This record gives sequence, C-alpha cells and structure tokens, in this order.
Amino acid sequence: MPVTPSTMLPLNTMAPDFELFDVTSNEDRSLNTLKSKQGTVIMFICNHCPFVKHVRQELAELAIEYKKRGIAFIAINSNDVVNYPEDSPEKMKEFILDLGNPFPYLYDETQKVAKAYHAACTPDFFIFDGSMKCVYRGQMDDSRPGNDIPVTGSDLRLALDNLLDKKPIPANQKPSMGCNIKWK
Repeated sequence: MPVTPSTMLPLNTMAPDFELFDVTSNEDRSLNTLKSKQGTVIMFICNHCPFVKHVRQELAELAIEYKKRGIAFIAINSNDVVNYPEDSPEKMKEFILDLGNPFPYLYDETQKVAKAYHAACTPDFFIFDGSMKCVYRGQMDDSRPGNDIPVTGSDLRLALDNLLDKKPIPANQKPSMGCNIKWK
C-alpha cells in the first residue's frame, strides 16, 4: 500500500471555517458550532483505509476520554465516493455507529475543506487551541499497520495534555502517514 505523509499545515494557522453534512445527525454542521473553547481536534479519516482501521478503536477511546476534559473532536471524510463507494455517507454512518458515535463524522463532498486544511492522507490530525490557531499537526503515534508498535495515541495525547495544562507543545512534530486522500 502506498504511504502518503501529511503536508504539515504551518503552526498558528487559523482553522479554515466550514459547514458540512454530518452523517449521523443528517444535518449540516459548522466548525463554529462544533469547536471547543479548550481545543479542537480535526481529523481527516475514511472508512476503507488500513491506516485508519488500524487506529480507529484507540481514536474513539481518545475522543471519549478528552471530550470529558472539554476537547472537541471532528472527523471529516473527503474521499471521492464515486471511485471509492466504501467511503459513501451511508458507509460512513455504519462506520461511526460501530465505534459508538464518539465524534461527528462529516462528509466533504466537494473536497474544498480538505484542500483548505492542506490535508493529504488518512488519518491526518490537526489540533487547534481555543482561539482556533493550529498548535499541532501530525501523527497519532508511531504505530502503523504491520510495524508491531502498539497503538497508544501518544503524540496526540502529549499535545492535548500540554494544551490543557497550558504548557508549550513541542514544535518538532512528526507527519501522519497513511493512504492519500482520494481526489476527484
């Protein structure tokens, strides 16, 4: 499977605004209504990617844990569903309900949001502080399918803990690695 790294949006970039269809509520949801004053994780994922499948359970647990501490989690699927029907909104709904619906799962049909965030792969993670400035972009942890490193979410956890504790977030951040976003 080809591996694509994230493009590493510049730190301090303001989160691009969006309004996208949420597959579980069947409503359009905006960044403004989903974000948190403590911090917001925006992640680009999809249903079929082996890299996403590899981390999906830990990702759900991480979201549940940090939502209790005031962090918002938002997942976005920007893949071309014509050529990748397993990433369709109907399949997205099955995927997120199977995880226990730990975060909104939004469909970026036009792919404009992925382009605005410079998202390149699935999974691709971005953390924004309360003022919606990017403080982290990169990997969840060092685990990848087949490398025998346990999935812990250590990189995201460190960044989120530092954000919540008002400590500096290390600027040396590793890019996420995964399947490329399936562009139209």
